[in-house]
Amino acid sequence: MAFQVAVVGGGSWGTTVAHLVSHNAETKLWCRDQEVAKSINRKHRNIRYLGKHKLHSGLRASNNLEEVISTAQVVLMAIPSQNYRGVFQNLLGFLRPEIPVISLAKGLEQQSQLTMTQLMETESPGRPTGVLTGPNLAAEVLAGNATASVVATNDQTIQSEIAKIFSTDTFRVYTSNDVLGCELGGAFKNVLALAVGMTTGLGTGDNTRAAVVTRGLAELARLGSAMGGMPETFSGLAGLGDLIATCFSPQSRNRYVGEQLGKGRGIQEVLEEMTNVAEGVVTAPVVSELANKYGVETPISDQVTAVINGEITAADAYDVLLLREQRPEH
Repeated sequence: MAFQVAVVGGGSWGTTVAHLVSHNAETKLWCRDQEVAKSINRKHRNIRYLGKHKLHSGLRASNNLEEVISTAQVVLMAIPSQNYRGVFQNLLGFLRPEIPVISLAKGLEQQSQLTMTQLMETESPGRPTGVLTGPNLAAEVLAGNATASVVATNDQTIQSEIAKIFSTDTFRVYTSNDVLGCELGGAFKNVLALAVGMTTGLGTGDNTRAAVVTRGLAELARLGSAMGGMPETFSGLAGLGDLIATCFSPQSRNRYVGEQLGKGRGIQEVLEEMTNVAEGVVTAPVVSELANKYGVETPISDQVTAVINGEITAADAYDVLLLREQRPEH
């Protein structure tokens, strides 16, 4: 019997990963929307989220969660962070306790402030879990552009096997033992992409964007390390790599939202016109709360939170950061 993988979540990234994994294993994709599943099965396209991109012919989709999950040997979860717990609880009834679940999400649960692997541990203690993260833009992966990613797991015996599921000639997978650091890097960078987008919307140039990315990376590393992540993780694919891709690519949802805020639009107006989730919007307030909890300064993230909450404008945030007292870089 062929190795079987279930991907849960039929949005742009979940579908992209399902397409990728289909090169190495029998893959089923769970889509909440039956019409999306039909589009994948009949036309080999996810018309709603990925338009014209052709998907692997062996990929099959269904809106029946039990059908997708029951025979899987590995489950990949591409569910937004705020819906993750509910979907995970629903699939546990069809999943044996030894089956690994790998998160593809890049966010924190707002109420609990947990990463997705921490969340899964509260719901299914002892289950092998992990995360796939890095500078991975869906359209470029589908186009076959050279891409690097990192798999971090809390069970070293399955790490290399999980990495093989994702690996292709153009998708290079590294491994890490720092699950927490990799998840925090993926979540925090979305907040910084909002900040870079805001400066772009305000009409600033590359000097400003470079300053925000560099000082933002320092914030990310300070808080991530204080929370238990390994410092070197934040200069790798899960930190700096993902930060660069998300902050500078026009494909980035979070950068787009920030840019619209910089142009003076309201947050609800921007979000209502989007089909995909911009995780940074719900992550920003959590980052500010965590920074306060761990006694870490995160001035850029704090200003993003204030803009998201409607307390100030992007122009106000820009002025506040310029007025900060100058100090040594390190």
